[in-house]
Amino acid sequence: MTIPDPKPSAWRARLPLIALVVVAAIGAFALRDYLSFDALRDNREALLAFRDANYALTALAFVAAYIAIVAFSLPGATPATLTGGFLFGLFPGALFNILGATIGAVLIFLAVRTGLGKGLAEKIDASDGRVKRMTQAIRDNGASVLFSMRLVPVLPFFVANVIPALIGVRTSVFAATTFFGIIPGGIIYTWVGVGLGEVFARGETPNLGIIFEPHIIGPLLGLAALSFLPTIVKSIRKERKA
Repeated sequence: MTIPDPKPSAWRARLPLIALVVVAAIGAFALRDYLSFDALRDNREALLAFRDANYALTALAFVAAYIAIVAFSLPGATPATLTGGFLFGLFPGALFNILGATIGAVLIFLAVRTGLGKGLAEKIDASDGRVKRMTQAIRDNGASVLFSMRLVPVLPFFVANVIPALIGVRTSVFAATTFFGIIPGGIIYTWVGVGLGEVFARGETPNLGIIFEPHIIGPLLGLAALSFLPTIVKSIRKERKA
């Protein structure tokens, strides 16, 4: 007679999420003075010198640091993005930023889904009413919705990572829409970072609201609208069949 293995406890399943919250809380207080534009401005010459002497190591360290910043929701994501452009140029700086943000986002997604998402998704599936219908609609059109959320950053990045985990979106869909959806914004902020040295030399601060200027947000809204086109076509077909 074989004895079945006991299921892991709820606490064990939530350990990654608990670790994420603890590190995020500690980092919010301990690292806020180090992950800032002031810290970058004061250490820019040392960073450039280290990059010139150890390019590959600097690139690996930067991507690892970016992953940690996103995964643990540490302060300094925007300065980190601009730093990618400042240290590595538009390319490969944008690629490093997008990779770091995507991997960090997937880690948050997996931690939340492991700790809370599966159980909550099962409860939603077992329920009736508006919440279930809304959740199912997002699942049915997950790629379009998530891609639009990434293109136009109306929701905070952390929130956009958590919501899909709570409603049972597939990891592959989440990762793909995150990677491709943040490319336009990643390129824009990396481009701002390319000129960061001149901005610091003039004693100014970078324009972080550039992504919401009409000539930039307009095309992004257009792309977001196009991403909803398959959803609209699908709805029309359902109505005709009905």
